[in-house]
Amino acid sequence: MLKKELLTEPIEHIDITGFDAIGLIESMSKMSFSARELATASKIFDRMISDESCTVVLALAGSTSAGGCMAVYHDMIRYNMVDVVVATGASIVDMDFFEAIGFRHFRGSTEIDDGVLREAYVDRIYDTFIDENQLQECDSTIKEIADLLPGGAYSSRELIREMGRYLVSNSKKKDSLVQIAYENNVPIFCPAFSDSSAGFGLVKHQTERPSDHVSIDSVKDFRELTKIKINVGNTGLLIIGGGVPKNFIQDVVICAEVLGKDVPMHKYAVQITVADSRDGACSSSTLKEARSWGKVEAGNEQMVFCEGTIAVPILASYAYHRGHWKDRRRRNLAELF
Repeated sequence: MLKKELLTEPIEHIDITGFDAIGLIESMSKMSFSARELATASKIFDRMISDESCTVVLALAGSTSAGGCMAVYHDMIRYNMVDVVVATGASIVDMDFFEAIGFRHFRGSTEIDDGVLREAYVDRIYDTFIDENQLQECDSTIKEIADLLPGGAYSSRELIREMGRYLVSNSKKKDSLVQIAYENNVPIFCPAFSDSSAGFGLVKHQTERPSDHVSIDSVKDFRELTKIKINVGNTGLLIIGGGVPKNFIQDVVICAEVLGKDVPMHKYAVQITVADSRDGACSSSTLKEARSWGKVEAGNEQMVFCEGTIAVPILASYAYHRGHWKDRRRRNLAELF
């Protein structure tokens, strides 16, 4: 099968402004099971936005961006619902930046022979297809950006800011999380930055410049995230998936304590995940369990065990149409650095 036959139907990203989820959430709040949990979570997220003392952090893992939620996340920044992003490298580079420089994700199938995909140089994320040659062009673009920088240890935030600067002049797509975050002084952190398309580009960059190259310092990420927590005080978390982004942003409370700073636990927290807690994990504990570690306050936390492409657009549409973002001040937290 030829590549052009596999990559024919681009993923269309859902628009949270195009439908009003308020009535749906109000109805779900009178139901049970996951419906009521999602309604509770949506109301907690809206509470974060309306609480003027609260800085909102989006922790993003998994492949919801590739699956159709990309516009949800950049609209959360455009409409001032999110002040900081902590994400996987794949979410930022292989998905958002990848589309910003002119490429797309495509509708695919779980039933296809993956050997056929390999022969066509097409990668699969469940039922979503990506052109591997285009991913390698994305790698090369990251390398080009790194090649322009003086050698040294950078936080992922610093390099992603340079990616945003690059997109201002070179983007092929109107909306991008990376570019909108750059233009609105919203810092983006990827503590496992090399675990993405970016990693390949940076390996090539370091191979060509062995004694004067850019490297990513995850400890610097941790220090900068902790600096944000120390400066802002109250925080609310919207966690999609879990993993490294969830761990890093929860751990800043403890890190501040280690540094001798008295900061409050995260005041609000919502996690949308399909991970299981019975093995002691759930992408690093349930939110209630996190209280025992001194990370999340009780009373304004909610786990939602639901696949993200279903739950995230409904939650975000509810917050958008409630409209509390209109009166929020922008935090401009990139200016801290």
